[in-house]
Amino acid sequence: MRVLFLTAALLSQTAHADDLLQVWAEARAADPVLRQAAALSGAQEAASREARAALLPQWTLQHAEQRETGGNRWRTTTSSISQPLVDLAALREWDASRSDASAQAARLIAAEQAARQRVAEAYFGLLSAQAQLATARANEEAFDRQVSEAQSRFAAGLSAQVEADQSRAYREQARAGTLAAELAVADAREALAQLTSGTAPTLQPLRRELRAQPLPDDAEAWAQRALQANPALRALQLDVQAGEQRIAGARAGHLPTLSLGVDTQRQRGDGVPLSDANRTPTQLALKLTVPLFAGGATTAAADRAAFQREAAREQLEAGRRAVLREVRADYLAVGQGAAQLQSAEAGVQAAERALEATRTGLTLGTRSTTDLLLAIQTLTAAQNTLTRARHRHVLALLALHLAAGSLGDAELAAVNALLETR
Repeated sequence: MRVLFLTAALLSQTAHADDLLQVWAEARAADPVLRQAAALSGAQEAASREARAALLPQWTLQHAEQRETGGNRWRTTTSSISQPLVDLAALREWDASRSDASAQAARLIAAEQAARQRVAEAYFGLLSAQAQLATARANEEAFDRQVSEAQSRFAAGLSAQVEADQSRAYREQARAGTLAAELAVADAREALAQLTSGTAPTLQPLRRELRAQPLPDDAEAWAQRALQANPALRALQLDVQAGEQRIAGARAGHLPTLSLGVDTQRQRGDGVPLSDANRTPTQLALKLTVPLFAGGATTAAADRAAFQREAAREQLEAGRRAVLREVRADYLAVGQGAAQLQSAEAGVQAAERALEATRTGLTLGTRSTTDLLLAIQTLTAAQNTLTRARHRHVLALLALHLAAGSLGDAELAAVNALLETR
């Protein structure tokens, strides 16, 4: 009854098949895109600590040795400690660096969620390619049997040579489709191996009795959730915040700074006056610095920061619109995917019945060889449509969670529960 469909479903099942969570665990440890995002987050966090250092005590130690022409020598050791007390420019730069670090941390979360989606796409992409290859091979075998039957009927004088030639033409077309499907499988394997840094494993397929997954809430509820939780959008909001803080920091370049300093000097040697030989003078001072003129650099820095802030605002607005579009499109894709899944299942059942009826009609003489060849093609197309509909429905659900900023391990585990058990 469902010979071709069973062939496609059973092709990728073995005793040691990997599921989606296992493949994700491998990709999480090996994906260079994810590791790059983690490194960038670490670098920005270090930059934040670097900016904070400008507000902490600074201590330097200097040692000098001098010799006069007459032979006198002396050594001078100087210790200088300074602590900024008021430096609004440095403080605002530290605030901006912390915002940048938070933005980069949000981008790391977004990268992790995107990596889950990429793994799922590669996983089901390979399953789709394998299913289509199995269907193409079964299709080719069916046409090959038809060639043999047509040739036997021609030899017995029951049909014309044209029927055998027509069957042979369909078989060769099917052979070309098989070769293309083999290339697609090889490419899909490489796409999965690119994420896991290893040979693509045998995968567990979706259950045959897959039902459409229900969606809570409506499209607007998902859109509002995305505006609040999408990590990529949160990163853009933090970019704007950092821009505001840098504007304040650049404008603070006009303001005075105040610091506390402690300097200690010690001299030893023949050339040191006796009055200073055994002394270690220490100076405690408050240093007030008032910027008067910097050639326009401070104003230019403030203008540059303002333009960068405006660019960040526009990028945020573009990101907000893109997220809303993605959420609404993915929500529709999930809803329509359920209808497409039901339609594709009905199409396969109808194509199977039509093929059986055509075979019977050919035996009775009421159907032609062309009708049978077309019925085989129709069943093949219906099975491929069903495979794509099953995988697209699951991927659309994950894409919706990705756009909403909620694609975590729990969502991946929910999809993993839809796979065949070992």
